[in-house]
Amino acid sequence: MRILLWALVGAVVLAIVAIAAIPLFVLLDLRGGGDGWGLCPGGLGACESSYFDGPELATALAIAILALVGLLRVLYHLRRVLARHGGSRVNAPGSPPRRPAAPLR
Repeated sequence: MRILLWALVGAVVLAIVAIAAIPLFVLLDLRGGGDGWGLCPGGLGACESSYFDGPELATALAIAILALVGLLRVLYHLRRVLARHGGSRVNAPGSPPRRPAAPLR
């Protein structure tokens, strides 16, 4: 369970980095004469996009990053809970049961 949790954390961090890099790739595509991943279909010289295309993209990317950061917080909380309660250890057959944790005061 611990390895799966670390793999999920790594995937979320990679997704955050990838989403944060999208504006850089759009600008590099425009600089190279491309259409900026669909932002300016005719290229930068003939760009007739509305005023809201840039802020709309920025808002969508910010919402995606905030959602992933929220997921990252949940994963770290889950990791902390698993560490506090001993993870997913199961008693082997024939072994004595584990003592319950001391009550919180």
